[in-house]
Amino acid sequence: MSIFKKYPFIVVEGPIGSGKTTLARMLADKFSTQLLSEKAEENPFLARFYQDPKRFALQTQIFFLFQRARQIADISQIDMFSQPITADFFLEKDPLFARLNLNDEEYALYHQIYHHLQLESPKPDLVIYLQTPLSSLTDRIAERNIDYESNMPPQYIERLSNAYSEYFHSYDAAPVLIVNNEKLNIIKDEAAFNLLVERIDQFQGRREYFNPNFE
Repeated sequence: MSIFKKYPFIVVEGPIGSGKTTLARMLADKFSTQLLSEKAEENPFLARFYQDPKRFALQTQIFFLFQRARQIADISQIDMFSQPITADFFLEKDPLFARLNLNDEEYALYHQIYHHLQLESPKPDLVIYLQTPLSSLTDRIAERNIDYESNMPPQYIERLSNAYSEYFHSYDAAPVLIVNNEKLNIIKDEAAFNLLVERIDQFQGRREYFNPNFE
């Protein structure tokens, strides 16, 4: 049975470099679901944010907020039982980035806009959180060699990784599978991807951990 019979709306999450978009795309391709991706490359402020975070954090965050609002509106029109969805983000993470990157005055403005939009995202049937060590994140970011990411300070990656860990430590809004992503190379190893799909299919509770060891 397809995992999307059990979980029509699966969200893959994790910090930059964790492989969330790759996994979401591979799941969408394998099971012929609709792929909902945050499309970070469409944000015209993102490259400038990595160069000068204090100056461009608010613009970057507001663009992402309105982008996700449009995508959520699209989701609400889909019958997920007839057309399952795989996404590489969910709305709940947006305030996480805002709190991390904005000063108090900017966050207050962001908070007003966020609540004014009255966004109500459909609750995921399953969240897959790719928990990835900092060293693996920095290696993978360097390996994919995206120009604007070369300006990303290592301290920012560490703060972001810690923010994700703290967030998912107490997250209980939907069932979540926490995957130790250090040795799970789904791009280069088809067996690793199949193993993860099998583990998703076995998921039964509200919160489970997957710690694959390929040694």
